[in-house]
Amino acid sequence: MDIITLVGFIAGTLTTVAYVPQVVRSWRLKETKDISLSMLVLYAIGVFLWLLYGCWSNSLPIIVANGISEILILVLLGIKLHYR
Repeated sequence: MDIITLVGFIAGTLTTVAYVPQVVRSWRLKETKDISLSMLVLYAIGVFLWLLYGCWSNSLPIIVANGISEILILVLLGIKLHYR
């Protein structure tokens, strides 16, 4: 693995893991009143587009990080809509 790919995986891991505490907190408390619905939707669209970009450019770090991030965002969005 070259250094550029390694940096990509480290960056992707950090930005993806940073979102986990918010998802866990929202899941545990069943509450998302302090999270903007429009921010979640825009973020989900942006991450999905990054995922497409990663697929088109065949960049494994971008694909993995944004694939996992998209799942986390969709879980949080589901919690947001369920407990409105």
